[in-house]
Amino acid sequence: MKLHIVISSTRPGRLGGHIGQWFYENAKHHNGFEARLVDLAEVNLPFLDEPEHPSTGRYVHEHSRQWSSLVDEADAFVFVTPEYNYGMPASLKNALDFLYHEWSHKPVGFVSYGGVSAGTRGVQMTKQVVTTLRMYPIGATVAIPTRQYVENGELRADQALNDSAASMLAELAIVSAAMAPMRAA
Repeated sequence: MKLHIVISSTRPGRLGGHIGQWFYENAKHHNGFEARLVDLAEVNLPFLDEPEHPSTGRYVHEHSRQWSSLVDEADAFVFVTPEYNYGMPASLKNALDFLYHEWSHKPVGFVSYGGVSAGTRGVQMTKQVVTTLRMYPIGATVAIPTRQYVENGELRADQALNDSAASMLAELAIVSAAMAPMRAA
């Protein structure tokens, strides 16, 4: 199964790259997945610019077709996301809004990070959006309070954080396998 780990923030100086790389290293060693790191800063989607509704699947721009192909090939996702003003980053909302059918029947996990709430309020907002896209947010999450785990812009993962990642990957693999017939239909 193909797992795409999506770094959601595009802000210069963001922590998402370090955190995404850490999670990717954990996912690479999980037997259930072929992991791929996807950085929305590199995907570089403009603000939604397709003239037709995403549910039609008729994309006129090459960046939309490339994004569609990338999302379509995945069986599951993990969004590595900060919390911006109690919500998800606009870059993640925009990336979700570009497509519709490509997201369907795929489980999604969250690695969130931030201050005291560790990004959990942004994840709650994102869950409302992904369920509308017929994605399935799993229960296991990784929430990283930056004051505890980040020093000088670097993530200091301990065993508890690594165990949390392993639990989420295990649940994601089970749910992704269970949903495979739905994706095939």
